[in-house]
Amino acid sequence: MIFSLDVRRARKGDCMLLHFGTKANPGLMVIDGGPADVYAPHLKPRLLRIREKRRLAAQAPLPLDIVMVSHVDDDHIRGILDLTRELRAATGAGLVQVQSLWHNSFDDIIGNDPGELTASVTAQFGAASVRGGLRPGAGSDLLPNGTDADQEIAESSLLVLASIAQGHALRGDAEALGWTLNAEHDGKLILADRNAVDLGNGLKLTVVGPMRKELQELQEKHDEWLEELKKRKKGNEAALAAYVDESVANLSSLVVLAECGRKRMLLTGDARGDKILQGLEETGLLAKGRTLHVELLKVPHHGSSNNLEEDFFRRITADHYVFSGDGEHGNPERESIEMLLKARGKKPFTLHLTYPVAEIDEGRKADWEMEQKKEEARKAKGGKKPVRENWSAAKHALAPVLKKRAKGQKLVIVGETKPHVIDLKTKLGY
Repeated sequence: MIFSLDVRRARKGDCMLLHFGTKANPGLMVIDGGPADVYAPHLKPRLLRIREKRRLAAQAPLPLDIVMVSHVDDDHIRGILDLTRELRAATGAGLVQVQSLWHNSFDDIIGNDPGELTASVTAQFGAASVRGGLRPGAGSDLLPNGTDADQEIAESSLLVLASIAQGHALRGDAEALGWTLNAEHDGKLILADRNAVDLGNGLKLTVVGPMRKELQELQEKHDEWLEELKKRKKGNEAALAAYVDESVANLSSLVVLAECGRKRMLLTGDARGDKILQGLEETGLLAKGRTLHVELLKVPHHGSSNNLEEDFFRRITADHYVFSGDGEHGNPERESIEMLLKARGKKPFTLHLTYPVAEIDEGRKADWEMEQKKEEARKAKGGKKPVRENWSAAKHALAPVLKKRAKGQKLVIVGETKPHVIDLKTKLGY
């Protein structure tokens, strides 16, 4: 049996393919498509290569069992929209033929009229806020006196809101292309469930998150925030602070445990570490106070330390850890890798990064210095928050930490063109 995760470079986002089944009867899922400039150079060529290796009839579409968008955020959904746009413009059969789309649109999650929501957000934060036009680092301007964690959450929250239009576009494209929405979930919202979805061909998927209770709380909080927005003439720190909550970007993210035989991989999207643990407990996959071992863990939220604690890496262990991100927004963060190394001690494992360490550190340094300048500007205006120290490779870069990993702890980098396939069973071979 084939059970392999195919990891693509996706800049600051996620883009992966899950291969399963047999050589004679292969199955394939696409999990997220990354932000702009990922589909054409990274995802599409891989789909073309797989179609070629499958030796399908000339111009026959490549069958995809499921396209899964973990949540409506630009760095996960944009590449899928690029794919659907191309398919709708194609004459004849397109590149792929999709059976099912797994996707929780934001208005389904919060239960609001999307038109009302979009109008309210636009009025407070500008038209760019609902077109994916927020620039990097916007959180520190929106919450100038907030902590680094608050600022990242603020920006992440608005980035999710900015994806409202993208979520609607995807659903419209899917309907036009004949894709079935959440077919394995009766067309309804995908929520944590003890019962695994058996896709046949050896693959079972158990949804670990989002959890119903968390989404209900999110909806209530969102309704309160929407009412607060209506009372204000323009967006300000107080209006955004009323909505700063880890739940927006993290609790809405799909978390799936994929199983084939006795091999398992945990695909986490941008979920928060403590909520992943809670979801695993509620679905009966993890006993309270106990640990769970999987063969592969896609580390949540590109290795952001705001989503993780050392306990997460102690309770969920893996043979392979996948960190996506190119250094933008500081991800993957040094602190997260330190947590992993400390939690695992001298145990062997393989750490997969989607970009070379030097390139990630270059991006992380640029992000650090950009935030430092903002802090200096606020300090000059009388702000009380201290300015971070100057970037030091020894203190802040990933490279020094990775050099300290124990014997048997391997580091591998996803190549720019060569496929990066992690085989948990039979070798895929292409």
